[in-house]
Amino acid sequence: SYDYIPHHLRHGEHLEPAYLAVNPQGLVPALVLGDGTLLTQSLAIIEFLDETSPEPPLLPGDAAGRARVRMLAQMIACDIHPVNNLRVLTSLRTLFGAGDEDVVNWFRHWVNEGFQPLEKILALSAETGTFCHGDAPGLADICLAAQIASNARFGVDLTPYPTIARINAACMALPAFQKAAPQNQIDAE
Repeated sequence: SYDYIPHHLRHGEHLEPAYLAVNPQGLVPALVLGDGTLLTQSLAIIEFLDETSPEPPLLPGDAAGRARVRMLAQMIACDIHPVNNLRVLTSLRTLFGAGDEDVVNWFRHWVNEGFQPLEKILALSAETGTFCHGDAPGLADICLAAQIASNARFGVDLTPYPTIARINAACMALPAFQKAAPQNQIDAE
């Protein structure tokens, strides 16, 4: 069991002293375990949850499959997300005078830079199934669905990425993904 405590990023709640006392990095997510251990960073938390609650598994049983899923997840979580997170987009505005159109163009550019090779890898790989790797959702699908939810705020067109769009549709047909969607959280705008 867990307690979900929202911290509204656009309202700066992640920078308030109470949250910084929990997570000095001032970023989300943060998971505080029963013994007080702090875990941050989405991929680390997801892998921790997979190891401590392994059903259903988020990583395949074989080493090559696990490496492939981690590769796909990192293409999204490490190559696309960091250059498009709220603090980067805010810095574009405050430090460099970027306007709304500039920020949208920046966001779309970096998504497209990441999605072009991701689409090719997914489309050409025999390991790709209903989901990023096979016919059960896993770590890479979680990252993909989160990125596409973020893309929607910036009007990213998925037409050039039919495999990505198909996988996302399969994810969003599942109750767990629907429940986790940003618009279904208690702090949604």
